[in-house]
Amino acid sequence: MLIAFNKPFGVACKFSPEPGRKTLADYIDIRRVYPAGRLDTDSEGLLLLTDNGVLQARIAEPKNEIEKVYWAQVEGSPSLTALDQLRKGVSLGDFTTQPADASLIDEPQELWPRDPPIRYRARILTAWIRLTIREGKNRQVRRMTAKVGFPTLRLIRAAIGKVSVEGLALGTWREIGPEAPWGGQ
Repeated sequence: MLIAFNKPFGVACKFSPEPGRKTLADYIDIRRVYPAGRLDTDSEGLLLLTDNGVLQARIAEPKNEIEKVYWAQVEGSPSLTALDQLRKGVSLGDFTTQPADASLIDEPQELWPRDPPIRYRARILTAWIRLTIREGKNRQVRRMTAKVGFPTLRLIRAAIGKVSVEGLALGTWREIGPEAPWGGQ
């Protein structure tokens, strides 16, 4: 079984209770499915869950280079130089990222309101970046955008492989067919 879930902001990526915080158990009432990879509590969007340990490892393991698409609302207006740095790979101290696909985009039309909303500051511009990575290490996108001078304010995972959050309402899930959604087995 493979499930696509549109995770809201503030939801912990686990089923066990956590005082004062919602978890996956508040949204998904299916036994023995587990997240294939993580999505930070302060990030939103697509999370895949499965009951198949081999599939879980395949999706989660950075060496498999499954594409993950993120929409990042960043502070400021990224320059072409900053986007080129993201495209070439960014040294984060403990590792250098692989080259990423990075481009400025308009705010996604299908975007849901965030609760709580991002703090609005009239004097500080924001922009949206579409970033495709093939690794998915801990807080990687946030670290990358900060390193090139444009901290992430809001982060949404829009797709993993060919599975998209498109058409999936916030806090809802759907089952996906057994074929590998990222190409290959």
